[in-house]
Amino acid sequence: MILPIVQADDPVLRQPARVLRPEEIRTAEIRELIANMKETMRDAPGVGLAASQIGRAIQLAVIEDRSEYSKDWTPEQLAERDRRPVSFHVIINPKIELSSAKAEFFEGCLSLAGLMALVPRARQVTVECLDENGQARVIEAHGWYARILQHEIDHLGGAMYVDRMLPRTLMTVENYKKFWLEKGMARTISELANRHER
Repeated sequence: MILPIVQADDPVLRQPARVLRPEEIRTAEIRELIANMKETMRDAPGVGLAASQIGRAIQLAVIEDRSEYSKDWTPEQLAERDRRPVSFHVIINPKIELSSAKAEFFEGCLSLAGLMALVPRARQVTVECLDENGQARVIEAHGWYARILQHEIDHLGGAMYVDRMLPRTLMTVENYKKFWLEKGMARTISELANRHER
């Protein structure tokens, strides 16, 4: 079942999600929720979806970066973003450790439809979490995958990418494609940095 995705200023997006108890994780209700979130994320389409984005303030998110999402990207665009496909998985009650090295790229969000901004994020992360069976898992991620994990875990803490974005870089997806897409990230970051400093 495709679920409605709540949009910015819905109170659930600004409240820290509660931890799921081990006995909850294996219930039919949570299994159904995960299946519905997977379908909703794919329908959108998106690369991640936190439970708070469908109105449930619990520490659960689904993640998947399918190869078809970046099929129109050049090898150079994929390389500068360090982006590779990520198979579907679930993170529950995550704890994240960030590297000190950062990278700036554009991010969008299914709860801020049609908008994107330049967001600094750690290049590498380590995430300790539970999977959909309640099993402990450690994820070492870098590049775009690390960015997805940070974005979704932010949601579970009641934060959104606009809290971390560089000021004055918020734009519509249409204007990103019109004015910035063909410039490449190095030039785009340089030009937007000048705007940011004003």
